[in-house]
Amino acid sequence: MTQTVSRAAPAAGVTGSQARPASVRMLVATLLLLAAGVIVPLLIGSQLLLTLMTQAVIYAILATAIGFLIRQNGLTSFGHAAFFGIAVYLLALNGKLDAMPAELAVLAGIALPAAFAFLAGLIIVRLPPLAFSMITLAVAQSLHELMLRWRELANGDDGMPVRLPSTLFGFDVELFQSPSTMFVVCWSALVLVVLGLAVLSRSHFGVLTVAIRENEERARYIGYQTLVPRAIVFAVSGAIGGLAGVLFALYNAFVTPGVLHWSLSGEALIMAVIGGTTSVWGPALGAMIFFVVKDAVGDLTEHWPAIIGATLIVVTVMLPHGVSGLIGRIARRGVEKRQ
Repeated sequence: MTQTVSRAAPAAGVTGSQARPASVRMLVATLLLLAAGVIVPLLIGSQLLLTLMTQAVIYAILATAIGFLIRQNGLTSFGHAAFFGIAVYLLALNGKLDAMPAELAVLAGIALPAAFAFLAGLIIVRLPPLAFSMITLAVAQSLHELMLRWRELANGDDGMPVRLPSTLFGFDVELFQSPSTMFVVCWSALVLVVLGLAVLSRSHFGVLTVAIRENEERARYIGYQTLVPRAIVFAVSGAIGGLAGVLFALYNAFVTPGVLHWSLSGEALIMAVIGGTTSVWGPALGAMIFFVVKDAVGDLTEHWPAIIGATLIVVTVMLPHGVSGLIGRIARRGVEKRQ
């Protein structure tokens, strides 16, 4: 346990002298990335390309949620589409039933998956990793079948529109359905999510959850509660998945049971693995790589999933820490050479 905490502590930046430069660098990087998100739509004139990029960023948020769960809890979810789909269908059903103001529905689309994940996490994070993965898969598929079969409520496989008011949070709703403006919104959300998770992972809570991941028995032995922190990590991951679902619903304004299907969870997991889960930003990078390969190869052959599969095998065998791990290793070598 001592070794685990000592390894994680430097990354957490607990000393004042180390924390200030790291915080400044993080703040500067965040501001630069936010500025880049504003500039990109000005440089790209193709609405189709902006649409693909916006979709990629939305799925990057979902992949980041899965990567955070793996990084902090050591658990792999095969059913994160559940949190994504709950948020999407909540907005769609609220538009149909007019149960609450749209702004409240947007917030509920994040809060409800988080609450569901926390309550479920109090039970299922106790399970072995494989059983946890299977339970998440089963829950997501159950929700998929519910929305698929209950035609009176959700119109089954035909899908249903997401009806929104003319304004949302004081903004014209068309801004959320325009590729140029929605890219900025989604990109900003992704940057802020990564920043928040980076800060959380460097905090005492983040170090504690990594220590629990490494050896839960020792963490309990020295007096730490382990169940609730692990459930909180699952809840945070669920909230981020819900955020991705909210953005998807706002942008596409249409939903089908496919948003709850296991294939969506599988794609997001592949993105996280390709990018690497040892860094907070790795899964987002993996999502970008996934969409670039899918778009480029998809124009050449309909068998693009085979290319994605081959890419996943190569990354798993040759880059166990993903593409972000390779980038980090190259960056460290560059710093060592300059020193």
